[in-house]
Amino acid sequence: MDTLTSLRVFVAVADLRSFSAASARLEMSAAMTSKHVQALERRVGARLLNRNSRNVGLTEAGVTYLASVRVMLDGLDDVEARIGDATVVPRGDLKISLPVWMANARFVAALAEYQRTYTEVVLDLDLEGRMVNMVEEGFDLALRGARMLDEGLIARKLTDIGFHLVASSELLERVGRPEKLQDLVGMPLLAYGPVAGSGLVPFEQNGETVEVRFVPVMRSANETMLLEAARAGMGFAISPDLMIDQDLKQGSLERVLPEQVRLTGPLYAVYPNRSYLPAKVRTFLDHMVAKGVFA
Repeated sequence: MDTLTSLRVFVAVADLRSFSAASARLEMSAAMTSKHVQALERRVGARLLNRNSRNVGLTEAGVTYLASVRVMLDGLDDVEARIGDATVVPRGDLKISLPVWMANARFVAALAEYQRTYTEVVLDLDLEGRMVNMVEEGFDLALRGARMLDEGLIARKLTDIGFHLVASSELLERVGRPEKLQDLVGMPLLAYGPVAGSGLVPFEQNGETVEVRFVPVMRSANETMLLEAARAGMGFAISPDLMIDQDLKQGSLERVLPEQVRLTGPLYAVYPNRSYLPAKVRTFLDHMVAKGVFA
């Protein structure tokens, strides 16, 4: 059997977790799809896929093999397109791990425009706010607010994200509008658990770090929940630019001490360490940067 075809069949089955779905995508009979995978397993001398009546999953050997095969096939498509003086068309599933706070109107608008431009790309987005294993779980890209890398991954800094201390008008009328950092001591905080769960928040003021002790009234690792609680007047929250644009315009939230405090955090694009980026990843990042989503 043609080994290259067998490799493409294996990747399709692994991505779709289904022999029948892979057969339909490749316009190949289910029996032939199975034969290609079996031939590949005989060739490498290891089982690559676990099969049962309901689903298909990768074995440990399959995870390792898939990571290398995907790079090889992407590179082959790229080389063939350049030799033929053609443009590599981004296609296939683009699996991305994102911070929860990326679920906002500005980002979704940019996603919609990207998908209209690259119609053969299927966006598979994970916003569970967890640290994923990119290789084992088949992620093409992760956007992370910290440069924490698994072995074999590389990171490209996209920008510094601005964060703001915000509160509802109702809360500010109830507890008073702070005029200086010290006025925030003891104020109710909607704390992002992994960073400020204790209520101690470091602010940058005049080139120095000043720590303020709030009183946490809620802890969560979900920024959307914290934002909703801020809108409801439960406490002060620290939210990224991308999440609060509309709230500030509509007046449902106010920035607190905007001239006195400054909070920024880096945003990294993290991907497997390859000699090049697949077209679907490269075009996605270029599109988002061009649209100012990360500005």
